[in-house]
Amino acid sequence: MPETKRPSLVKPTLETPFHIDFDWWRENDRDWKVYLRTLLGDEQADKLDSLTGEETFDRVDPETAEVLRVGALEYLLMRHFAAYPELFDEGVSMVEAIFRAFLQNGNQPLTAQQLGEMLERPPYTILRLLSGARVYRGIRPILE
Repeated sequence: MPETKRPSLVKPTLETPFHIDFDWWRENDRDWKVYLRTLLGDEQADKLDSLTGEETFDRVDPETAEVLRVGALEYLLMRHFAAYPELFDEGVSMVEAIFRAFLQNGNQPLTAQQLGEMLERPPYTILRLLSGARVYRGIRPILE
């Protein structure tokens, strides 16, 4: 019987790191590829079309220098948002702004405090949003 992940009983704080858990997307949203693909620019969408969809790319963690393998779609999304920081217009919801911040940051762990500074939004509001029972866009705490 496969082991299921249980939610942690530890309540995240302003200093708890969060990230986009792409495994959550795969397990909880049948249309995850469709949604994420809509976020790509034309150039990245064309690149994705030329791939089989099973390719993985190396991404180097800037903190640890660890080489991580990421799927083509995630890799192209991160490259797209890193190249176009102006994608944070004022009409974007807080959840979408946080999601895009992680993509722009290469999905490196960020705390509610760091996200608040990046997005010029109240860190406590971000923390309440991300630490509730609902998981938005696969953004989850890293609790070890």
